[in-house]
Amino acid sequence: MTEIKCVVNDTKTGKSYTKALTDNTSVSGRKVGDKLTGSVVDLPGYELQIMGGSDIAGFPMRQDLDMNTRKKLLVKKGDVGIRKANRGTIYRKTVSGNTVSDITAQLNLKVIQHGSKSIEDLWGIKKEEKPVEAAPAPAK
Repeated sequence: MTEIKCVVNDTKTGKSYTKALTDNTSVSGRKVGDKLTGSVVDLPGYELQIMGGSDIAGFPMRQDLDMNTRKKLLVKKGDVGIRKANRGTIYRKTVSGNTVSDITAQLNLKVIQHGSKSIEDLWGIKKEEKPVEAAPAPAK
């Protein structure tokens, strides 16, 4: 099986964290909108929700497409998979289904319930401190 990159968005701090998931049997078959326990990505005590993702070719997952393969759809401005569009114009775009499978490369996860420790503590992420710089001398 391939490796899935999980992007976890911490709603409390507004930061996102990335972790590679090598054993994706625990998320295989799940759909966009499903809830996961945090132990899947080494976050005990957390509860996560699948918000979206993309497949190995970069096509975005679409929540209303109930399959695990790609499909060409007619989409308009404001739909998943459209970056720029003219008003009223319809485009044929390829999107991926809402089910996690072997072709899924990235999952976007949102924290619903926080655990006792922060994500940085659990994953061993060190906080970078910015060095204090001296104020520049005023120009004369």
